[in-house]
Amino acid sequence: MKKTIAILTLGLMVYACAKVPLTGRMQLAAVSNEEIMPLVNEEYSKIKNESKVLTQTPQGQQVVNVGKRISKAVEDFLLQEGYQDLVATFNWEFNLLESEQVNAWCMPGGKVAFYTGIMPICQDETGIAVVMGHEVAHAVASHSRERMSNGMLANLGISAISVAMGQNPTLTEQIFLQSIGMGSQLGMLSFSRKHELEADELGLIFMAMAGYDPRQAPIFWERMAKVGGEAPPEFLSTHPGPDRRIERLNANMVKALEYYNK
Repeated sequence: MKKTIAILTLGLMVYACAKVPLTGRMQLAAVSNEEIMPLVNEEYSKIKNESKVLTQTPQGQQVVNVGKRISKAVEDFLLQEGYQDLVATFNWEFNLLESEQVNAWCMPGGKVAFYTGIMPICQDETGIAVVMGHEVAHAVASHSRERMSNGMLANLGISAISVAMGQNPTLTEQIFLQSIGMGSQLGMLSFSRKHELEADELGLIFMAMAGYDPRQAPIFWERMAKVGGEAPPEFLSTHPGPDRRIERLNANMVKALEYYNK
């Protein structure tokens, strides 16, 4: 039986693959966007209902304006490059939620949340753009879908969300929340770090596409490095350290500046 499951899993990993725009990396896509979106809408609504939403405040409107500007630039680029099907999956929404957590995240389809705890580190719209570009990159690269696919196969041995919800809805929800950077880790730490560096690379380009100076990204991470002391903020807890991120951002700066100077 175990051998059969292993063979089926290997076959699924061979055929259920997709390519990340710009980086070209192949990723597991066993869970479809159509399957995951009902869970996205349910969880995003639940989080908004359980939180104090500050989107109509001046800071909240900054988050919305930066989100719209970056997502528009990214969609225009993706359409130009032939990713019409991917663009059709986006239904962008940007909200600022009251929380001391230094964190932000993005669900599949472009459901973004910033916590007020990260806003002092952002300082201004360009700082918000550093984080927003990173979060939009997670949606464009379908990182949550990839993590969800890997998590369900690793923990449940299945790839259909409807079956998983029937067998173990609590674990399925936990896997989903972890896939967007919330909840327990469930053994997906290596995927998180790989995805964070990829989102940094893409996010740097995306903020540049939208007219924000990408040279401010390493400066943002220098500010982030000074936060938290021995207890790093949630935004860093499963992610590569600031020094490594700054090194990689600087290595990709020439490419990002080409988009910024167009």
